[in-house]
Amino acid sequence: MTPQMVVGIGREALTVVLLVAGPMLAFGLIIGLIVSVFQAVTQINEMTLTFVPKILAVALALLIFLPWMINTLTDFARHIFTLIPGLVG
Repeated sequence: MTPQMVVGIGREALTVVLLVAGPMLAFGLIIGLIVSVFQAVTQINEMTLTFVPKILAVALALLIFLPWMINTLTDFARHIFTLIPGLVG
């Protein structure tokens, strides 16, 4: 196993993590901005008002993107498992 191989596997793992977490983070960010603008316009400074819409948005993103996320993670795991025989020796 060469250092370039280790770096490549690490880079691929980080890319997969960012791809899988991206949609949920984006949904949470967009809803957070919308709620913040609503709070600024109405001058409602309730701290708990931001949590429920964000949780619902992240849950919705999870439901929408779950099949794609599972497929991406499964492909990555399959790729890593195919590399194992080449690591020994």
